Amino acid sequence: MLLIFGLGYTAARLAAAWRAERGPGSVFGTTRDGREGSLRFDDEAAVRAALSRASHVLSSVPPDGGVDPVLARYGNALGARWLGYLSSTGVYGDARGAWVDESAPTGGGRRGARAVADAAWLTLGARVFRLPGIYGPGRSPLDRVRDGRAHRVGLPDQVFSRVHVDDIVAGVLAARSAPAGAYNLADDLPCAQDDVVGYAAALLGLPPPPLVSLDSLSPMARGFYAENRRVANGKARRVLGWVPAYPDYRFGLRALKAMTSPAAVSAAPPAASADHL
Repeated sequence: MLLIFGLGYTAARLAAAWRAERGPGSVFGTTRDGREGSLRFDDEAAVRAALSRASHVLSSVPPDGGVDPVLARYGNALGARWLGYLSSTGVYGDARGAWVDESAPTGGGRRGARAVADAAWLTLGARVFRLPGIYGPGRSPLDRVRDGRAHRVGLPDQVFSRVHVDDIVAGVLAARSAPAGAYNLADDLPCAQDDVVGYAAALLGLPPPPLVSLDSLSPMARGFYAENRRVANGKARRVLGWVPAYPDYRFGLRALKAMTSPAAVSAAPPAASADHL
């Protein structure tokens, strides 16, 4: 049985894939409010009972106030079982556009608490999946362009990596028989954010989003553009046998565009909530 801490966007898709493979009752998850049959994160009796039955545990819960909520509350009950943690490539900080792999130093960027949590899960023997910008159905540049929320910043040398949510799911499933350690799950084509939103607009037959100044962005957004790196995925390919189905944003966005046909939209399930616990 798999127990997932935090049935957010990515973890909910992992839960669905696990359930499709292993059947009903093979996966449970926590949320803040216990919605739709999930466990309330703060219901310690129920969560610890589920932990006692789980062969696999995965956390998608980010640090809160500098503390990892899962480790703080349930770390003493994780025991000797398969552990996974969805981390962030933000732990690498700013590499000035250089490539980073899992041997690169961590903890020097704006994600200090995330780097501490990342290291703590590694110490416990987890498979730590370091993820760049995540996109997928209902949460992609296509959606932002359609809604008028996309923009360009005119920084062609500011490079980022990204990954389709279904490639994350495939990587986690592939790691069930893999050794503990850190794994970057990223596509093969780091590039400027402007390239991605421009391509999304072209797919939709819309003009490129407007150029804006960094000063006009929120502090969180400015922090995003303060870091510049290319994320290498060679270890995941070698050790996990993982090959991204969407090796660059063009493959991914074209597939998402195809899903928005009238027939596909009418058959699509509702988007998952982003509840982190």
